[in-house]
Amino acid sequence: MRNHANKEQVKTESVFFQLAFRPLFFAGGLFSCIALVVWGLVLHGKLLFSPYGGVLFWHSHEMLFGFVCAVIVGFLLTAVQNWTGVRSIHGKKLLLLTSLWLLARIAMVLPFVPKWCVFVIDMSFLPLAGYWLAQPIILKGQMRNLFFVPILLMLSATNLLMHLGVVLGVFELYQHGYMSAILLITLLMSVLGGRVIPFFTANATQTKKVVGKAWLEIAALGSTWGMFFLYFCGLIYYIADEVVGVLFVICALLHCLRAARWHFFKTLSIPLLWSLHLAYWFIPLGILLMGTAYLFELLSISTAFHALTVGAMGNMILSMMSRVSLGHTGRKLIVKHAIIFAFGAVLVAALLRVFGVLIDAELTLYFISLSVITWCIAYGLFSLVYFPVLTQPRVDEQSK
Repeated sequence: MRNHANKEQVKTESVFFQLAFRPLFFAGGLFSCIALVVWGLVLHGKLLFSPYGGVLFWHSHEMLFGFVCAVIVGFLLTAVQNWTGVRSIHGKKLLLLTSLWLLARIAMVLPFVPKWCVFVIDMSFLPLAGYWLAQPIILKGQMRNLFFVPILLMLSATNLLMHLGVVLGVFELYQHGYMSAILLITLLMSVLGGRVIPFFTANATQTKKVVGKAWLEIAALGSTWGMFFLYFCGLIYYIADEVVGVLFVICALLHCLRAARWHFFKTLSIPLLWSLHLAYWFIPLGILLMGTAYLFELLSISTAFHALTVGAMGNMILSMMSRVSLGHTGRKLIVKHAIIFAFGAVLVAALLRVFGVLIDAELTLYFISLSVITWCIAYGLFSLVYFPVLTQPRVDEQSK
């Protein structure tokens, strides 16, 4: 009886590290709340905070490479098991990867940690994740999915630019790094959105799946690739603002045409779907606002790209984490009322952060604070509701 109990205890303790979505979704979601509370306190002068790179660097870096990249890696290292049929990393390897991510977050805020040490720890996470992602894909010869490995490596390159900006004391360099990272993650969301949104919509609504038009897919994704390339390679600084603005507007219109074909209005009774559709619509909105910023200077680039970060990333990540966590733990794809409320809260957070500033610039700090609060409500609810989902065995295993 004692041996049986010990086996059950070991099984329970290892559940959290059975698949990458479990620790990385929970850690990423909870960390985003902590990071934004700290950011809000700093903005209001309630907290003296001197992290690696300074407060502004820390906020932009940690929301992208602490929060967003943790979820991206958790999603990809979970999805690769479905794609290939090969067991993804788990147990000690997953514990190592999660610990590396956590150690980087801690090192960022400890003043006595040398810069080179922070650099090495933080820069290790994405390449290691890319290596473990590539192994099963190459083993099965799935070249279509190998696309995601260079995406992780390019994300690591944008992270390198941000760190070099700190080490060399060049603000423009780390600004270039996070702007490039935002556009690269936008490209990744565009690719994944095009794969899953029409598929999920067709399955849930019992309708025929919308097949992408080849010219539109190539144009929408190609223009997004192009905008990232212009930023990443620095060509953006040698092109007239009017030309850049027009390119952004064209890219946004192509994404609108793409998303308009996916039958959004058929999903209004299904929270896991309408939240995903709305998240995608923030992509053309953010790109359009960036074009507007270049063309007319009616708003700042910062306001525009927050439509992509808080809007597209914040909404899509919450929706996908909620769905993936249910599906990979053997549960029905039905979210609780608290999570529906969370979908609404993160949507409000995005609208406040983007449009509040446009309504009255003098109330910018007020709108940012409200956005922080609503974001923390949304992701706090996710962390609370999904903690037992992510830490307990699959429901079909519990029933055995």
